[in-house]
Amino acid sequence: MNTAQSRLREAQSSRANAEDEWQKHVTQEAAKAMGLWLEGRGGLHRPIASLTKADLEAMASNAISRFVVLGSQRLQAEPNDSPDLSWLLAG
Repeated sequence: MNTAQSRLREAQSSRANAEDEWQKHVTQEAAKAMGLWLEGRGGLHRPIASLTKADLEAMASNAISRFVVLGSQRLQAEPNDSPDLSWLLAG
């Protein structure tokens, strides 16, 4: 393998690792948003089966909102780095 191919593979690996780290961060932030919502409405001790459809929809909405905020911030910081994210948020 020549040097150019090696550099390309390193760059691809680095980008994949960055994507994985961002996905992990977004998932954790969405989980925090869901936890905060649950804490505000009776605590984390409630069994999931006790939640209504409206509760679950509100919790999902909070998690999606957090994803949109984080995605928008990422696109603002690195506009050309995530075309899939740009497409997803732009519609």
